[in-house]
Amino acid sequence: MTKRQKLQYGAMFFSLLGCVLTCVSTFVPLWKNLNLDLNELEIWNQGLWQTCVIQDEGPMECKDFDSFLALPLPIQMSRILMFFSDGMGAIGLLISCFGMDCLNTGEYKNKSKLNLFGGILFWASGVTALVPVSWIAYDIVQEFWDETIPEIVPRWEFGEALFMGWFGAFFLMLGGTLLICSSCCVPVNPFRTGTTLTSRPGIQSYHLTNVQARQPDLKI
Repeated sequence: MTKRQKLQYGAMFFSLLGCVLTCVSTFVPLWKNLNLDLNELEIWNQGLWQTCVIQDEGPMECKDFDSFLALPLPIQMSRILMFFSDGMGAIGLLISCFGMDCLNTGEYKNKSKLNLFGGILFWASGVTALVPVSWIAYDIVQEFWDETIPEIVPRWEFGEALFMGWFGAFFLMLGGTLLICSSCCVPVNPFRTGTTLTSRPGIQSYHLTNVQARQPDLKI
């Protein structure tokens, strides 16, 4: 296995893991968590699509948001950016598969271009996912330390989906970096052989002369 192939396999592993994490974080209602001090048996969770409440002895109940236009600006932009991130990640995976050296899909030069384009898409997908996750986290921190809000009022805290989004964006950028590095590596042609004697007549005649001088009876 060449260095180029190792970089490609590593890039595909981290990129696929990043795509899975960002896609899951897009739809799970775990972007914000709210623990009520007055009622510790209820835990409120909020995502980009719905708000859910988990009771101690009952199932989780969720309610979808009524209208997209009625949502706050961070939620609106987060939906759009996460969709763009998931789409670019999926396209990057498809393009990178055709650029793998283990597949006989074209010349090495064309595969390098596909790897470069796929790595750029992974980087763009990671950055696009990093923006909404960090935006929501920033709003949570601002509201948590807002002195104008009374202390008795419950405050939202980081949910599990934020960490999945951060790790997913990191893995996507790492996979994109490895894929771009693999496109810069010179591929090793497995069909390349050394210089034959037939391509160098002078060396061929020299070796034939030495053989005939040592063994005169040998017919070549």
